[in-house]
Amino acid sequence: MRIGELSERTGISQRMLRYYEQEGLLKPQRTNSGYRDYSHQAETLVRHIRNLSEVGIKLNSIRTLLPCISGQEQRPKFVGCPEVRANLREYLETLDRKLSELSESRNAVAGFPNNMLPDTD
Repeated sequence: MRIGELSERTGISQRMLRYYEQEGLLKPQRTNSGYRDYSHQAETLVRHIRNLSEVGIKLNSIRTLLPCISGQEQRPKFVGCPEVRANLREYLETLDRKLSELSESRNAVAGFPNNMLPDTD
């Protein structure tokens, strides 16, 4: 399928698909006339990239995770890659740290005297 069709089917812009290719995440074939030709598996791959990206995982981490993902985009499974476990563990630690910092900030603001807090109407 051509880039326009892949874009339409996945909701990812053509520009972003080219960026994914530049970053080594997608590897389309080329037709004799030089057009990109994506397999049907590329659609699932793009959906995996989008889903991982939407939860905040960066492209460098996605690059490591992709070879370890199997299954359809709604129920991907991580299979046997030790790098995946280490990468996800690191990401979870980052999220936990951010949650802790946000919780501390919230508690600090909640501790202000009531007359300093804005009205919530």
